[in-house]
Amino acid sequence: MAQTETLMITEQDYERLALLLQHTDGPNAVALEEELARAQVVPQKEVPQDIVTMNSTVQFVSLDTEKESEVTLVYPKDADVTKGRVSILAPIGIALIGLKVGQTIQWPMPNGQSRELKVTAIRYQPESAGDWDL
Repeated sequence: MAQTETLMITEQDYERLALLLQHTDGPNAVALEEELARAQVVPQKEVPQDIVTMNSTVQFVSLDTEKESEVTLVYPKDADVTKGRVSILAPIGIALIGLKVGQTIQWPMPNGQSRELKVTAIRYQPESAGDWDL
């Protein structure tokens, strides 16, 4: 991922993702591990409302195409692209985790090209809704 800004991630998300990575390999796992390595880890109750966390529903725009999209960032077992649930191990999932509204990032496409996206809104964040156990 082409980004130098610090990411913010909750302690719970960090611990769960670290456990997931212990049982996962491949280039996407390596990319997620790199993102986690540069993240600022914060207590779950202290994460700002404008940060993409696990199980958040996030709206973003592709700056290349100006196409707007909305997805929910989930663990691999819950992924279903037909329902807008994107795995954290998908390139777009790795790109979104820890970003805040207004932040941009470049992310790789499966065809080898890259896209630049900007987070425009968070429609749902478990922490701000008080859903601590998702």
